Amino acid sequence: MPATPFPLEPTPAGAQAAIREEFAFFGDWSERYQYLIDLGRKLPGLPDAWKTEEHRLHGCQSMVWIVPVGDASRLDFHAISDSAIVSGLIYLALRVYSGRSAEEIAATDADYIADIGLAKHLSPTRSNGLASLLAFIRAEAGKHLPG
Repeated sequence: MPATPFPLEPTPAGAQAAIREEFAFFGDWSERYQYLIDLGRKLPGLPDAWKTEEHRLHGCQSMVWIVPVGDASRLDFHAISDSAIVSGLIYLALRVYSGRSAEEIAATDADYIADIGLAKHLSPTRSNGLASLLAFIRAEAGKHLPG
């Protein structure tokens, strides 16, 4: 199983604060897109055996594979895309949610998306894909919550 770099910060709120600070650093969206691409390159690769239809995230225009591992106390998500920008979006989502308890995941809204202006700067297909990714992560956490 590939190692996961997440969580980087001790709490989801801390991760979102760090993301806001990092994106505030860049003056324009071309720099922010480049930063997203650079973040996507930091994702650990997925074993080819995991790049199957079973692990494919539907609702994304690009190919995205996501594999949840763990239980209610800690859920790790391994994911990657064939698109550089989408891999960057995955990196941000995993930074907030991966390596957390199901309860923490369920209780955390993805405020960073609006806060850094991402919602306004993504194409509709990428916005839908990001929504699908976040919905998958939250649904997976929900499977591990009591009743």
